[in-house]
Amino acid sequence: MAGTTLSGPPHQILENDYASEWMGIDVIALSDGHATIRMTLRQEMLNGFGMAHGGMIFAFGDTAFALACNPAVPAPGEENSITVASGVDINFLKPAFRGQVLTAVADRRSSAGRSGLYDIQIFAADAGTPPSDSSADPSAPQYGQLIAEFRGRSRTIPKK
Repeated sequence: MAGTTLSGPPHQILENDYASEWMGIDVIALSDGHATIRMTLRQEMLNGFGMAHGGMIFAFGDTAFALACNPAVPAPGEENSITVASGVDINFLKPAFRGQVLTAVADRRSSAGRSGLYDIQIFAADAGTPPSDSSADPSAPQYGQLIAEFRGRSRTIPKK
């Protein structure tokens, strides 16, 4: 997968993450406090109105959040800690539909002690639409239309 030089899964938390595997999530970029992921909406991810189920959008954003919160390779002394959600809010702005490609961009906004604050933007674009050149118009969304804003609060806890 792009954006990483690790062998095997691009992040240790994906090794046994069967939900993210089922969703077909691809990791595009990883760095300290940042993650960009992508998936294509399939029929079984839709609600009765024919649009993306809110739970699918939430789960997708939650995966980006988890990847941004936890280092792909823990620093010495951090192997026995994990960072989890202590609370989240999501705002659904526009619907997404079958066949669209979703991209989630997660960024750390603040970190103090064991707590952190992360913003995740979720975009939708029609399949086959190349990402826009954001240098041409900095206000143009690079990954399609913004469909949801996810804000996560994190807490680092001991690994059990």
